[in-house]
Amino acid sequence: MTVALMVLGLVAEGIGWWVVSSRGRSVWAVMAPVLAALGALTLIVDAPSLATDVDLGVAAAAGLGVGLVLYAATRAFVALVARWWKAFEAQSEGIYGRRGSLSATAAVLLSVALMIPGEELFWRGLFQGELERSIGGLLAPVLAWGCFVLANVPSANLAIVAGAVVGGAVWVGLAAWSGGVLASLVCHAVWTALMLRFPPVHVAPEEGS
Repeated sequence: MTVALMVLGLVAEGIGWWVVSSRGRSVWAVMAPVLAALGALTLIVDAPSLATDVDLGVAAAAGLGVGLVLYAATRAFVALVARWWKAFEAQSEGIYGRRGSLSATAAVLLSVALMIPGEELFWRGLFQGELERSIGGLLAPVLAWGCFVLANVPSANLAIVAGAVVGGAVWVGLAAWSGGVLASLVCHAVWTALMLRFPPVHVAPEEGS
């Protein structure tokens, strides 16, 4: 059951990103239900631990601190790269600006309340946890990270894939270090909230919004 859900989740997230990229749909309209469903199924099949190797307070504090550092590093990276990599700049603007009728605050709440918990429960909880139990060693988190990146590739968006590569590595590392999903969930939530409220690229308001 767990393995079947792992495969289903990887495919579902990939298809969701493909719909966003190929049909021009809103990230929130497509990915919110997909990720929320994966999180709910994870809780039903095998609810992951919040932290088994460190105290919950330590895990939460680490997630907060790393999330702030990751956001600062992302802003610095985008500021440097956008000067000469126009495709990255354009795709970054597109992904943050495509909110439809959603306000920035609503996008943050939807992401933090549904999308990020669902994604972290599935990827760092069920997916990575199952690989660590069945394979163990360094290969488990590396494979979990690779599959997470693979699921984001159909977005065909440089900003999303870069976030999956770098952010995914950070969240996998936090989950492996803490023995649970709390640290990675807090880090992911802090980073995403800041990226949406204070995007590293200029986001022009959509027509009619």
